Amino acid sequence: MEPPASRKVQSVLFMCAQNAVRSPMAEAMAKHFFGKSIYVQSAGARKGEPDGFVLAVLDEIGIDAHKHKPKSIEELEEWEGLNFDLIVSLSPEAHHKALDLTRTVAADVEYWPTMDPTVMQGSREQMLDAYRDVRDGLMKRIKDRLRS
Repeated sequence: MEPPASRKVQSVLFMCAQNAVRSPMAEAMAKHFFGKSIYVQSAGARKGEPDGFVLAVLDEIGIDAHKHKPKSIEELEEWEGLNFDLIVSLSPEAHHKALDLTRTVAADVEYWPTMDPTVMQGSREQMLDAYRDVRDGLMKRIKDRLRS
């Protein structure tokens, strides 16, 4: 049996605490780069509110995420089930939830600790810089991990 990192991923779920910042950012970028070959979704351990800074930093790189509506893992499971090869958790809360899911879902779970940029204090530009750092870090990991 191949190790998880070497198997081709056909479907991926990104999870963070509220599906408002990190996981929708990851979903939008993964869909942009791999959406024709990999099924991509995101959800939160719980449901949050949309974040305008996410839209701004994705717009800067030509990715539109304006249609994203935050959803919880329970809502996603109810709407379409949880048939994913890979679950990528981006926050401690989401990681615990993802590990709980493996009791009933046959998916590999990877934890990519990712800073929550909403905790940043400062000017609008400093806040945007924190979001850009998260975006750029996630983009590199997504491209490295999901590239065939």
